[in-house]
Amino acid sequence: MNPFTIIFYQPILNLLVWLHNIIPGNDFGWSIIAMTIIIKLILWPLSGKSLKSQKALQDLQPKVDALKEKFKNSKEELGRAMMELYKKEKVSPFSSCLPLLVQLPFLIAIYQVLRDGLQNGSLNLLYPFIAKPEVVNTVFLGIFDLTKASIVFAVLAGAFQFWQTKMLMHKKQPAIPGAKDEGMASMVNKQMLYVMPVVTVVIGVSLPGGLTLYWLINTVATVVQQLFVLKRKSDPQKA
Repeated sequence: MNPFTIIFYQPILNLLVWLHNIIPGNDFGWSIIAMTIIIKLILWPLSGKSLKSQKALQDLQPKVDALKEKFKNSKEELGRAMMELYKKEKVSPFSSCLPLLVQLPFLIAIYQVLRDGLQNGSLNLLYPFIAKPEVVNTVFLGIFDLTKASIVFAVLAGAFQFWQTKMLMHKKQPAIPGAKDEGMASMVNKQMLYVMPVVTVVIGVSLPGGLTLYWLINTVATVVQQLFVLKRKSDPQKA
């Protein structure tokens, strides 16, 4: 087996099967939900740092736009001014990306596990202490077949994606002299606000319901985390 399978794919597969074995009702959907929440909690510190950094960068955007206008004829001076701004505000332009890159292998492994399902080949990767399930009920709540596309899950995921993006958009900032690009930045943010949910729905309806359910629950958990993180950030005594 390759290192990715041993370090990421196999543990997530075993966690999913173990949850399926211990959760009453023999419903694969609840196993996916429980697995999503557990992995979200494990990755909570990383995703929390990413959210804080992303919000800080968005709040700083008007000042960045002002610098771009002020030093539009000198890239070197602009670079120095932006580095000084980031240093003064204690914000790194790369700080929101690094935690996401660390999480990427987990997300790929989850996608592959749910894509493959509990097929005979994948069950051969179970640890000796994890029992192979005799029957797997892939009809969640007796309604949603997790092996087939689900429009309901896709639409719900898109709705929560809209809420998630809306929460991270900075409120209208006071006018800053020279920040002529602020209107453009706001327009791009608004486009992303509506484009991302549509993309979520379009991709979601093309995936098996189990994958879309994971996407939905993960987005809901991210919204909850954003509410928690942004509330603490707005309260200096709790930050």
